[in-house]
Amino acid sequence: MAKLLASSSSSTVSTILLLASAFNILGVLEGSIGVNYGTVADNLPPPAQVAHFLLESTIINRVRLFDTNTEIIQAFAHTGIAITITVPNDLIPHLAKLGFAQEWVKSNVQPYVPATNIVRILVGNEVISPENKLSVASLVPAMKALHTALVGASLDHRIKISTPHSLGILSSSSPPSTGKFRQDTTRILKPLLRFLRATNSPFMINSYPFFGFSADTLDYALFRPNSGVFDENTKLSYTNMLDGQLDAVFSAMKLLGFSDIEIVIAETGWPSQGESSQLGVDAESAAQYNRNLMQHVTSGAGTPLMPNRTFETYIFALFNEDLKPGPPSERNFGLFQPDMTPVYDIGILRPKAKSSIPTSPAPVSPRPGGPKEKIWCLPKTGADVEALQRNIDYVCGLEAEYCKPIQEGGECFLPNTVKAHAAFAMNAYYQGTEKNGYDCDFEQTAAISNVDPSYGNCKY
Repeated sequence: MAKLLASSSSSTVSTILLLASAFNILGVLEGSIGVNYGTVADNLPPPAQVAHFLLESTIINRVRLFDTNTEIIQAFAHTGIAITITVPNDLIPHLAKLGFAQEWVKSNVQPYVPATNIVRILVGNEVISPENKLSVASLVPAMKALHTALVGASLDHRIKISTPHSLGILSSSSPPSTGKFRQDTTRILKPLLRFLRATNSPFMINSYPFFGFSADTLDYALFRPNSGVFDENTKLSYTNMLDGQLDAVFSAMKLLGFSDIEIVIAETGWPSQGESSQLGVDAESAAQYNRNLMQHVTSGAGTPLMPNRTFETYIFALFNEDLKPGPPSERNFGLFQPDMTPVYDIGILRPKAKSSIPTSPAPVSPRPGGPKEKIWCLPKTGADVEALQRNIDYVCGLEAEYCKPIQEGGECFLPNTVKAHAAFAMNAYYQGTEKNGYDCDFEQTAAISNVDPSYGNCKY
């Protein structure tokens, strides 16, 4: 599949022109939902089972690991799921030396790519804090050394380097326009932000409204209807706490001259169980937060200071983890139980193809002006060919039936290009979902179109 065939037939040329016109009339719809896969538990399923479950039963297309667990990394081979791995904090001083960084990449990255789709390396987690003085001093040198090692291995084009921060790096966050980094952190954050800009890597933040709400702001934290918060400086209104936290980070970055760097939500979540006296700690609140979070970050609405955009977001966490220290709530952030049954439903489970066919269809009332408009999921103009090939591998690995028409002899085999085959496969997958925004994402290489790309006998 997708091996370019030389052809000068007029029908092939016409086909290519039809596809090109379809790909260029796209409405942009982005957003990406991932999970944090923690393993502080003694009852979790085998990694291979987890990878299979995420691929076949959920719409999750990104996973963040808190280490470089070999078994887990190998389990995600050939799934197409984007994997982020993490360097432990105590290793950071060693990684500041190029030789050590090169050996680390050689041992922890090179054996597993490209089979496993490793897209990011995180250098520590919440490193910038008073108790991590040695790691803090080595943080940026370690990031630079790792990048140099990736360049030497010709992997810098596909793997980026960053590090997640807690909101504790801010000295001011309310109102959001007054967001400012703590004075003692700026000497580290300025060169760090310069590195992120130079390598086109994101600034990553662990943002938890759960740790910032009170009885008066619970609705504000859970994205429920509320009176909102008004920022007198910008005259902008906030309807949820997450937007306020993100805009405070944006304001702090802007103050240092780095408002152009993408922000990624490395962690956010809500526990489903805790102490009986804890307000808002129950499965209903957790489901509300994570469901509303997904809808918000993929909607394209953005925030008051960063409008019309989406946010790559990682929900904490994949599983409840029974060995985590601290209060009960710390052990109950999971979306799933260890047996992979959902703790609550937030719409990330993939409907089975057979169960999506109703036995007794309910009558559908036509919308005013005619039936509901049909839409298709197609590659964005300029989408990376390697990324599109991964999309083909992902969809065809998930369901072989999706890809029969683009195999040799199939109605959609020609034009025999990666982009054309990816378009058919991605749309076939999308049409089998509930058509949420995140179902047409594919690592932000896809977008919704209302132009039918069908041609000849090839029907999308």
